[in-house]
Amino acid sequence: METFDRAKIIKNSIGGIIGNIMEWYDFAVFGFLAPIISKHFFPEENHLTGLIMTYGIFATGYMMRPLGGIFFGFVGDKFGRKKALILSIFMMALPTIAIGILPTYTQIGIYAAVLLVLLRMI
Repeated sequence: METFDRAKIIKNSIGGIIGNIMEWYDFAVFGFLAPIISKHFFPEENHLTGLIMTYGIFATGYMMRPLGGIFFGFVGDKFGRKKALILSIFMMALPTIAIGILPTYTQIGIYAAVLLVLLRMI
């Protein structure tokens, strides 16, 4: 019979909980700040269009979840769950930081929105 190490189970559970909290925090912050993000990353002619585009970028993050599940499932199977968790945390944290330092629409034009989409996809 297989024995269960409670400390290891608790440690893995806490790691999973922390990763989940970070992911939902990222989604919550982006959704909450969407009106501000739309003003900085899209032309100011029509605020509603910019807001809709920002929420479209927000939806891109959700569309990438199944692909991330496939990718991190493979990484977890091949290299272990711990490495998959660490990689997923970095792939959430680094693009979030990069979004915070992205140049705005007034600085680099439409490339700001393109970079924002790419970072949200990561």
